[in-house]
Amino acid sequence: MAEVKVPELAESISEGSIAQWLKQPGDHVEKGEYVLELETDKVNVEIISDYTGTLSEHLAEEGDTVQVGQAIAIVDENGSAAAAPKAEAPKVEEAKAEPVKAEQAAPAKEAPKAEAKESSSTQQVIASPAARKLAREKGIDLTQVPVADPLGRVRVQDVEAASNAPAAPAAPEAAPKQAPAAKKQAAAPVEVNDDRIEVVKMTRRRQTIAKRLVQVQSEAAMLTTFNEVDLSAVMELRNRHKDSFVKTNDVKLGFMSFFTKAVIGALKKYPLLNAEIQGDHILKKNFYDIGVAVSTDEGLVVPVVRDADRKSFAEIEKNISDLAVKARNNKLGLSDLSGGTFTITNGGTFGSLLSTPILNAPQVGILGMHTIKTRPIAVGDQIENRPMMYLALSYDHRIVDGKEAVGFLVAIKDMLEDPEQLLLQG
Repeated sequence: MAEVKVPELAESISEGSIAQWLKQPGDHVEKGEYVLELETDKVNVEIISDYTGTLSEHLAEEGDTVQVGQAIAIVDENGSAAAAPKAEAPKVEEAKAEPVKAEQAAPAKEAPKAEAKESSSTQQVIASPAARKLAREKGIDLTQVPVADPLGRVRVQDVEAASNAPAAPAAPEAAPKQAPAAKKQAAAPVEVNDDRIEVVKMTRRRQTIAKRLVQVQSEAAMLTTFNEVDLSAVMELRNRHKDSFVKTNDVKLGFMSFFTKAVIGALKKYPLLNAEIQGDHILKKNFYDIGVAVSTDEGLVVPVVRDADRKSFAEIEKNISDLAVKARNNKLGLSDLSGGTFTITNGGTFGSLLSTPILNAPQVGILGMHTIKTRPIAVGDQIENRPMMYLALSYDHRIVDGKEAVGFLVAIKDMLEDPEQLLLQG
């Protein structure tokens, strides 16, 4: 007998929840074959078996929280694919010996078929772990859920809509079985006399985001400083080169490459903003892995552009675009999310005029971009309408002083208002 254990996932991930078993007891498993899907704080990963044989036992159920290194299944290396049929043999003999109890035997025969059908449909349908779990709780077949997502992915709201549909021809047997679970959620005091209030359990990822944001605010001496930048020069440069840039590089020239280059230039002048605190020590990092915050349906994630200082404008734009697509399709790997040294977040895409971004621990700095607004600005003795953006830098005051933080923002402002400097900062 061999144990399937939760492997080392990433430096900051110590546990996860079992989203779905891909192999059931009695199934034959090849070495390297996926046996379950694990939902972690950052991404979903599929766990493989290191052994060939028959999966004889699950040591944890779907929805259970498991730790790195914990045994979660048993594989019989001496077993074979024929083990599964043997398990059904007693049922056949029992049915022959007691034909009078055929009515009792019938449900027992149909149960595995129903399970197999559900397992099959679960693997064919693309759905988030939260949607799969909700569908199981409500007894809903994911193949029958209408999907709004153009990529065909079933989300929690799709399952909720299907459960509230007037005519639900789903298996009626599942409703009574799932009733106790529904009652547990409905038992919340706020729902006792008010059916307008809906209680929804937070996903593991949402819980982790909430916990870490509170933790950052309680552990770091976080402060935010602001400035504004005139983007006339950047916009004029983009307008002149956008067509040729797309033809040459097959990607649009956006604002993120300019801001990433400006951030790197400022980090080189003020290296403490690219550092990290560990106990009584400061780790100064001489590399620039820039995190770019991306909003998804399941929460905010921060994929990382590796060695951004060595990349061209086109490479940065392609890298950010690819990471954003992977994030929204839930295809990010742990390597895409770990090890960032500084983060940029762009609330301007949602219309935010000004905000105070929260640090992405253990980083000590985060730059917030905002929406571009045409405003009257004094230019010499004249008043001109210029495309202006507010910038916000949140930093950890434990190692970054106000003078450095303000200087960092001014350096970014200067480089963006004179973008030729971005070509000279190296």
